[in-house]
Amino acid sequence: MSLLPPSSAKLFHASPLRLSSGIPPRSYNWNPLPPPHIRFPVARASQAPAAGRVEEEGDLDLPRWAGETPLSRLIGALISFKPLFSIMKLGARQLVIGNAEKSNIPWREMTNEILNSDVYKEMESIQNPSLVYPDYYLNPFHAYDEGNLSWLAAAEAEAATMSIAKLAAPNASTIQEANEIVRGNWLKAVEDHWQCYSGNSKINDILDVGCSVGVSTRYLSEKFPSANVTGLDLSPYFLSVAQYKEKKKAARTKPIKWIHANGESTGLLSKSFDLVSLAYVLHECPAHAIIGLVNESFRLLRPGGMIAVTDNSPKSKVLQELSPVKFTLLKSTEPFLDEYYLQDLEQTMRDAGFINIRTILTDPRHRTVTATVPYS
Repeated sequence: MSLLPPSSAKLFHASPLRLSSGIPPRSYNWNPLPPPHIRFPVARASQAPAAGRVEEEGDLDLPRWAGETPLSRLIGALISFKPLFSIMKLGARQLVIGNAEKSNIPWREMTNEILNSDVYKEMESIQNPSLVYPDYYLNPFHAYDEGNLSWLAAAEAEAATMSIAKLAAPNASTIQEANEIVRGNWLKAVEDHWQCYSGNSKINDILDVGCSVGVSTRYLSEKFPSANVTGLDLSPYFLSVAQYKEKKKAARTKPIKWIHANGESTGLLSKSFDLVSLAYVLHECPAHAIIGLVNESFRLLRPGGMIAVTDNSPKSKVLQELSPVKFTLLKSTEPFLDEYYLQDLEQTMRDAGFINIRTILTDPRHRTVTATVPYS
């Protein structure tokens, strides 16, 4: 998902734990835009079908700006030039915040509400101090120097998610309607697959890998209220916000559980889940991490269980037709986007042992890929 900061939960690697961001002072007033002398044009929302309708696929297997094409290599060379990269990072940041504010998303208010709250108290109960991060997870993501390991990234995550939903459903009259279209189509794909291939059984246990601040986790819990739902992420900052927000809501019959762990090596029991979801996670991962996440999902699922991946669609006509400015800024904030687009996700699932693999475009920008663990 373009410029979205949901975190990824990934590869185990003997790399030191790094939580360098301190606690911001109280009455923190975050201004997310660059100085006034640096300004970039705010993109207009691209035209897309009316709310609830899915746009057709593009003519290509993946965008020309992705993968190993000459255009992709040129963009990579530009991004590798550090002074230019710094400008791109500011431009990407202003692009996503500007689009959010044009859509009446109160980005600053939502961010400051988290930064000035008691969210920091959640860290002690969430953080697994023995967990180490893979090297790739320490890369800058989404214009944050510390990637997903910062309070600012965690505080801005939900506003950014709302902005991306509006981009995916630009004709929706409200942000709530856009969320219902994007999330509703994803959940319908999950439900349809389950009924088609596993309908004789019930979804009792759900794992949301790379759950970020819990937006997708809460949707899963509301869709399947009788299920035990667990959100797992590699960022204790994101999980702290998820737990803090959940405590502010009415108590659920089945409370959501939050786990700070590696999505490729969770330490959870084999065959202990009916549904493993990865929502807007894999585009932040190098190829080896994508493979590891899919393999771990297969291990965790019971026979007849299903995996559901929703993320950027290589065949999205909207993404294939992005302007040069937009796709350059996008790639400047997503260091592993080329690897994601080049990875054959359906084949990766087959190699892991999944069957009944289905891919559909659930909104003009995103696909949902579902698959089943064989019964024998």
